[in-house]
Amino acid sequence: MRQKNRTTKQSENQLQHRIKGQKTIDYLRSQLLETLRVACFPVGVPYQVAMKFSLWRFSQAVLTTFCLLGLTAASAPESNIQGMELKIGIVQRFGSQPTAKLQLEPTKGDRLKLKFLAGNKQQTLVTKNPVKLETVMQALPQPIVEEVVVLGTYRTFETAEDSANKWRSQGIEVEIAQPERWQVWAKRDVYSTPLLRRLLLQNIQASTQEKVYLDTKVLKQVPRVSWVVDGKRYSPNNLEISTDKNLIRVNKSEKPENARLYAGRMNLQPNAYGTYTLVNQVALETYLRGVVPYEIGIDAPTAALEAQAILARTYVLRNLRRFAADNYQLCADTHCQVYYGLNGAAAKTDKAIASTRGKVVTYKNELVDALYSSTTGGVTASFSDVWNGDDRPYLRPVLDAATNFWDLSKQSLADENNFQKFINIQQGFNESKWDMFRWHKETPLKDITKDLQKFLQVKNSPYAKFKTIQAMAVVKRSQSGRILELAVKTDNSTFVLHKDEVRSAFAAPRSTLFYIEPLNKGKAELWGYAFIGGGLGHGVGLSQTGAQNLAKLGWSSPKILQFYYPGTQIQIFSKETKL
Repeated sequence: MRQKNRTTKQSENQLQHRIKGQKTIDYLRSQLLETLRVACFPVGVPYQVAMKFSLWRFSQAVLTTFCLLGLTAASAPESNIQGMELKIGIVQRFGSQPTAKLQLEPTKGDRLKLKFLAGNKQQTLVTKNPVKLETVMQALPQPIVEEVVVLGTYRTFETAEDSANKWRSQGIEVEIAQPERWQVWAKRDVYSTPLLRRLLLQNIQASTQEKVYLDTKVLKQVPRVSWVVDGKRYSPNNLEISTDKNLIRVNKSEKPENARLYAGRMNLQPNAYGTYTLVNQVALETYLRGVVPYEIGIDAPTAALEAQAILARTYVLRNLRRFAADNYQLCADTHCQVYYGLNGAAAKTDKAIASTRGKVVTYKNELVDALYSSTTGGVTASFSDVWNGDDRPYLRPVLDAATNFWDLSKQSLADENNFQKFINIQQGFNESKWDMFRWHKETPLKDITKDLQKFLQVKNSPYAKFKTIQAMAVVKRSQSGRILELAVKTDNSTFVLHKDEVRSAFAAPRSTLFYIEPLNKGKAELWGYAFIGGGLGHGVGLSQTGAQNLAKLGWSSPKILQFYYPGTQIQIFSKETKL
C-alpha cells in the first residue's frame, strides 16, 4: 500500500499541521492551550463530565493491521496454511437492541467451558446446558461522553479505505470502522482528548471542503451482557467459550432449528461502538467449509466450486485488516464473505476445498483483490467503475459469455446508445437463464424521494433537505457501462451521485448497470422512473452464475479464474506470497 510523503504546511490564517505521531499531538496541544482553552467542551456538558471523555472503554479492542497481517503470515508454514486461525465476527454489535438474546449450546455429549475474569482472578465454568446471553441497559453513576471525528461515511470498505489512505497521505492518523455503514474516523488513540479532536476538526474545516463532523454522544446507560449458570448470574466484559469437541451451536432466535454450528472457539468481546461482538476463532480451511456452500451453493458444478474455494481463500488472506478497530478480521455477511458455519457443509463442497488446499490467485506473486459477485449482467467491471482507488490490472471489463459476440473495444458501453442496446440483449451470455440477469423496476417518485433523503441524511449531506425531485439523468458511464455519475435536480439544488452511491441511494437498482426512463402514467406530472438494467452486485471479478455455466461447458477451474482475472496465476500460498 502506497503512502505519499508527509508534509508540514502552515499559512497565516489556516493551520494545516501534518506530522505523524507524538509530534502531531504535542503541536496540537500547544496550539490548543493558546486558542481553545474554554471553547473545547460540548455545550451543556459539565466540566467534570467533559474531563472524562472516553470514546473507547475497551482499549484491548484496538489491533493494528500490520499486527494482524504480520502474525498471520508468521503462523503459516511454507506451502501450508492449514494451521492458520482466523477471527470472524459472526454476531456484530450485540447489544444494540436493549433486549438482545443469544444462545450458546454444546453438541450432544459435550460441555461448554466459559472463561472470564472475576476481579483479578480467572474463573472457569463448565456446563452441559445451553447458556443464554442477554443484554440489559445498565445505568451509569454519571454520564459518559463518547465522541469521534468522522471523516467520511461510505457504502463499502473499498471506498472507505481509499478515503483513509488519502487522509493518511496528509499526515492524519485514521482508522476504518463500521458502526452501521463504513466510516473513516480520526484515530482514537492519537486524537485522545476533546481538545485535540476539536482542534483537528477546526483545522480540517478551515483548509478543505470535506464534510467532516464530530459525532458526540452523552451516555447515561450502556448495554451489559449477562448469563446464568447453576442459578448464579455473571456479567464480565470479555468471555471465552470453548468445548472439548471444538463445536458450538449459536442461536440468535427462539427457534431451535435456527441454531448454526461453528467449529473452533468463541470470544464475546467489546467493540468500538459500545456493544459486543461474538468472534469465532476458526482454522482457515474449516472456515471455507462455512463459506463455499453459502456463497455458490452445493449444487454448482465441480469446477465452479473449486474456483469459489480458491477465491474465498484468496479473499480472506488479503482482507484480514477490515475490522482491526474491533479486534477481529472479517465479518460473516456480504460486507465480507457469507460465513454461516458448518450446517451447510456437504461432501461435494468439502471435496472442492480439499482438492484446492492452499491454492490462491496471484498477480506478480501478490494476492489478487479476489472480488466476485452473484451476477455481472453480461459484462464484468473494472475496480474503479464501482469504487474509488487505483485500478487492478486483472480487474477489467470482460464480456461474460463463452463466445465473444460483442467487441467492447469497438462498441464501448460508455456510449448511452450502445449501452441501452446491450442491456436489451437477452441471449448468448453465461447468465442468460438467471433471474437477475435482466430486471425492470418501476418506482413512484415518492418512494425514490424517501430513499434518497434517507441516504443523504446518513451521509450528513447538505443536499438532504430537499422536498421534491424534479429530474434525474445518467451523466457518465464507464467502459463496462456502469454508472459513474448520476445527476439529480431537486427543488433546492442539483448534485451528482457517484458510482456505488447510486445503489445506496435507491432501492430499485440491483447493480449500477442500468438506465432510467421517466414515467408519467398518463398524467402531466412526473409519476416516477423505470430502472432497467442487469446483474446483481458490484459486477467486479468472477460471476458466480457465469462460472457455473462455464463449468457446465467443460471449463476447468484454472480456465474459469483466468477468464475473469486475466493475467493471473494460481499458486500455493507461502511465506513468499505478497499480501
